[in-house]
Amino acid sequence: MSDFSKQLRRYMPEAAAPIISTWINDTGCQFRISRSRTTKLGDYRAPFRGQPHKISVNHDLNPYAFLITTIHEFAHLKTWQQHKHQVKPHGIEWKRHYKQLMDPFLKLAIFPADVRQAIEQYMANPAASSCTDLHLYRTLRKHDKNAAETHTIESIPANSIFALPNGRQFQKGEKRRKRYTCVELHTQRTYLIHPIAEVILIAEAAGIKK
Repeated sequence: MSDFSKQLRRYMPEAAAPIISTWINDTGCQFRISRSRTTKLGDYRAPFRGQPHKISVNHDLNPYAFLITTIHEFAHLKTWQQHKHQVKPHGIEWKRHYKQLMDPFLKLAIFPADVRQAIEQYMANPAASSCTDLHLYRTLRKHDKNAAETHTIESIPANSIFALPNGRQFQKGEKRRKRYTCVELHTQRTYLIHPIAEVILIAEAAGIKK
C-alpha cells in the first residue's frame, strides 16, 4: 500500500493528507495533480475498459480549495460505486456523499473560520462546482497567495478594458441577472461573463493603464 501523504501535504492542509491518501488506496484511484485549467478545478472519470477510477485536481489551487475540490471528486467516485450511471452527476446521491466525506475534515478543524462558515453554508445544498457558490468562491480566493494582485469581473470598474487568460480583450458592461455583459473589442460581439471570472485589467474607465 502506497502512502501519498507526503506528496499531498504540498497541496492541502497537512492533517487532511493521510485521509485522502487512504481514500486513494482504498478505491484504487489514479489520482493526478493537473496543470491549471480555466474551465474546471478538478475532474472525475469512472472506470472504463479495465481502467481505474481517475481523479485530477489543478495544482495551483490554494490548500483549502484543493482539498474541497478533491472531496468533490471523491463524492463522484463514491456515487458511481453505488449507482453507476443511474443517477444525476450532482443529484441527491452525490450531495449526500459530499456531505458525508466533508464531515471528518470539519471535525478536524483544519479550515479557517471564514472558510468553514462558507462551507457549512454551501453544504446546505452543494452545487455542481464550488465556483458556482459565489460566497464560498470569494472566501476561498482570499486565501490565494496572489489574491491582492488578481482581478475578477465584479471587482473592476464599469467600462474597464480587460483581457481573459486566453488573451481576448473586452470592455465591461452592465450586470444582467447573474452575469456581466461584455463587448469583445476585436469582434464587437457581446458575451455574458461570470462575475468571478479572473481577468487581467488593462485600463479602467478613465483610461489609466495597469
